Amino acid sequence: MSSDHYFSPAPGTALKTRQITVQLHGQDHELTTANSVFSPAHIDTGTEVLLKYAPEPPLTGHFLDLGCGWGPIALHLAMACPEATIWAVDVNERALDLVRTNAASLGLTNIKAVLAADVPADIAFRTIWSNPPIRVGKDELHGLMQTWLLRLEPEADAWLVVQRNLGSDSLQRWLAAELPANFETTREAISKGFRVLAVHRN
Repeated sequence: MSSDHYFSPAPGTALKTRQITVQLHGQDHELTTANSVFSPAHIDTGTEVLLKYAPEPPLTGHFLDLGCGWGPIALHLAMACPEATIWAVDVNERALDLVRTNAASLGLTNIKAVLAADVPADIAFRTIWSNPPIRVGKDELHGLMQTWLLRLEPEADAWLVVQRNLGSDSLQRWLAAELPANFETTREAISKGFRVLAVHRN
């Protein structure tokens, strides 16, 4: 029995790809997913909530999709903002390969699907969108938040979606307590058991 998780760096299971039809940026697209990545059969509910309630992203700049999976958030952002550069970051190499495959199939050249270590250290983000990997554990999650949210540009926003019963309210309190004083965390939407949190850097 495999012990692979969607946050396994290199899934040990044999690759089994599948084609699914999803709606992104107002249109249906046929995309490729696979086993041992997050939500391979469809766009998960949390991501759907985030895509519905997050505002229109900025037109340009560096964007981050943290915990990108097979790429629905990154692909949406890349289609919405062709002048922006979308950094799709995950620990799962299979997921990153799928993002690259899907970006190529859609003719998107503004997505960089990479490991965290491959994002240049001097890049600041105009926006961050994330359905963060809650199941990695609280310490790991908090480390991710502290690492990446501090790389927001001034007057920029991050948009996070977290399931209520997986700790959205406690994460909101933690962000408010632990981020520097020039960061503000607010709850912007509630839908289908999920909370959409906004983190603004003043």
